[in-house]
Amino acid sequence: MKALQFNVNVPRFIAAKTLRTFFGARVFFKGPVKTVQLADVPEPGLFTPDWVKIKTLYCGFCGSDLNLITLHDSPSASPFTSFPCVIGHEIVGEIVETGANVKGFQNGDLVTINPGLTCEARGITPLCGPCGAGRSSNCENFAEGSLPPGMFIGITSGVNGGFAPYLVAHQSQLFKVPEGVNLESAVMTEPVAVALQTLFDNMPQTDEKVLVIGGGVIGNLVIQSIKTLAPGCRVFVVEPSSFAADLAKKAGAEEVIPSKGLFARTSRITGARVYKPMIGMEIPMGGFDRVYDTVGISATLNLSMRLMAAMGTLSVVGIGGDVRLDLTPLWLKLQTIKGAYAYGHVAFNGRRQHVFEIAMELMKNGKIKADALVTHKFGLEDYAQMIEVNLNKQKHRAMKTVMAF
Repeated sequence: MKALQFNVNVPRFIAAKTLRTFFGARVFFKGPVKTVQLADVPEPGLFTPDWVKIKTLYCGFCGSDLNLITLHDSPSASPFTSFPCVIGHEIVGEIVETGANVKGFQNGDLVTINPGLTCEARGITPLCGPCGAGRSSNCENFAEGSLPPGMFIGITSGVNGGFAPYLVAHQSQLFKVPEGVNLESAVMTEPVAVALQTLFDNMPQTDEKVLVIGGGVIGNLVIQSIKTLAPGCRVFVVEPSSFAADLAKKAGAEEVIPSKGLFARTSRITGARVYKPMIGMEIPMGGFDRVYDTVGISATLNLSMRLMAAMGTLSVVGIGGDVRLDLTPLWLKLQTIKGAYAYGHVAFNGRRQHVFEIAMELMKNGKIKADALVTHKFGLEDYAQMIEVNLNKQKHRAMKTVMAF
């Protein structure tokens, strides 16, 4: 079968990085040093009787997919990946083959997939600390067990991602899509879960003023999650794209703060006093109670720390890389920085649930309108066009792009 396959080695890494300087990002998906291409791969079979085979219906294209293709990720994560691999981890599909040991699922079930390849999927017992605590997406065994190294489906050799007609998944990864949740919502379950877990780990309190850096897909979903789980707080966003900014306001942001005059506007909103150092960026005393940085680069992280009040908590959402930080606000204002990656089990509405279940419940009830963010659909053969659109979302008025099968 045809699938979108990623592959890289050291010579290709060096060549692609060098050629990008002269020819732009297209070198990563067009030309002799491209990192992705359509490839013939075997249709997968079940690894053990605990697995199912799934026919892909939709697979979303994530910002982490773009970072992978354009070689933007930190090499520090390389021990927990393996190539070549079929990419794509935001998946909804139909079970077409069920292993003999699978319980609670059958052929014909519509499912979404927690992509993490954790202790259970790898056949490892006893479970590691994070898996045992219900945070399996932070498993300590991503390079161990019966599978090749890889944190999740889509960056693991031999375990197809969703940019293929078929893939396999362990029963521990499966969640049934309830009636009333359409395919466009179901394919958004994974990014909605990322946003919700960010909130469960750093929940705003009533009357707090919070700032979201970045109004893309995850930023928009963080805003919607805040308005759903903590409706008593005030939400502001920094987003340069006019298209994304308009959607952020529709999602519930009180105001989109322009980059120009950002410190002055922060002062007016929060009452912070802004001081100018001898050289460098201003530093407010006071600021936002919590900040959610969905961009995670040096510029936004340094800005987030400066705009946050004393004893505030900054959530760095998603897969970041190497950054350079001025830690002055961290000690001067006694701040906390938390990583926000993936999802797990939390207490919600009086019972312990996986965040995937909560995500689908909130989408079903119309509390989070994730399907409205799906702006473009592509076929497998149109993968290059999909990447082009994601490289310039403002031009194409794009948010979430998905591949349809």
